[in-house]
Amino acid sequence: MTYVVVESCIKCKYTDCVDVCPVDCFHEGPNMLVIDPDECIDCTLCVAECPVEAIFADDDVPEDQRDFIELNAELARDWPVLTEKKDGPPDADEWQDKPNKRELLER
Repeated sequence: MTYVVVESCIKCKYTDCVDVCPVDCFHEGPNMLVIDPDECIDCTLCVAECPVEAIFADDDVPEDQRDFIELNAELARDWPVLTEKKDGPPDADEWQDKPNKRELLER
């Protein structure tokens, strides 16, 4: 099992989860984070730290977000590893509760 970042992270990109990750499995894209499934050790520490509840165990990813399992693996290969917390985007709070952000994902 691995953990997966889903649509809620898009345009929010809070990095609280990165601070607690013992293996540096988070990768940073232009407007969201992803988890490298080959690096994740299933420690669950990141789940509680995400203020937008965007991290799920792969078995628990909501049905309409299941494509994010493969998307995390794909984008983790291309995006750089993020090893420390950074400030989120200035408008992150405005995007926190907005649904249907998938089309806003920047690769």
